[in-house]
Amino acid sequence: MNNPWLDKWNERYRNEAYAFGEGPNLYLKAQLEKLIPGTILFAAEGEGRNAVFAASLRWKSLAFDISAEGKNKANRLAKKHNVTIDYYVGELPELNFHANQFDAIALIYAHFPAGIKSSYHQLLATLVRKGGIIIFEGFSKKHLDYNSKNPQVGGPKDLDSLFSIEELKSDFSNFEIIELIETEIELNEGLYHLGKGSVVRFVGRKM
Repeated sequence: MNNPWLDKWNERYRNEAYAFGEGPNLYLKAQLEKLIPGTILFAAEGEGRNAVFAASLRWKSLAFDISAEGKNKANRLAKKHNVTIDYYVGELPELNFHANQFDAIALIYAHFPAGIKSSYHQLLATLVRKGGIIIFEGFSKKHLDYNSKNPQVGGPKDLDSLFSIEELKSDFSNFEIIELIETEIELNEGLYHLGKGSVVRFVGRKM
């Protein structure tokens, strides 16, 4: 991971305000509330809003990110809500998670750099037990048009870091598709997700 990428996120998360708010992503919230709590991993979890919410529902909640500043904010948020999360800092291949470890994995705006995003998805897929769930929401390739009209909606500005339905089908080919759609939504998440955007949403069960 190059240093400018890491520096960007450490700088953003060093601010007092939570960049994407303190409450959970609404799509994640709706999906988690359908499931029996187990062990869940949050990828590129930033300041911890989603991992903390899962812990409040009695999930065993683990998370990782490259940003130590994100971990600091996540731990403060967990303390505020009187829950515990297990947060790792580093790049996924170095974190020693193991196959079939998780009942669920959540990727909520987990926009890894284009060169590694598919390999990360495929590695994450191995960490889900048979019958386990992937929950995904991220900006679609159409989102560049939305960002150009309203930069406050956020998201990567390079096409290859955005997602398509076809990519997710390929990356998670051993998952039964419960839902896989591209849709326009209105975001109201903190300082950096404000306005209309185009997203891909995916829920899959490992076969």
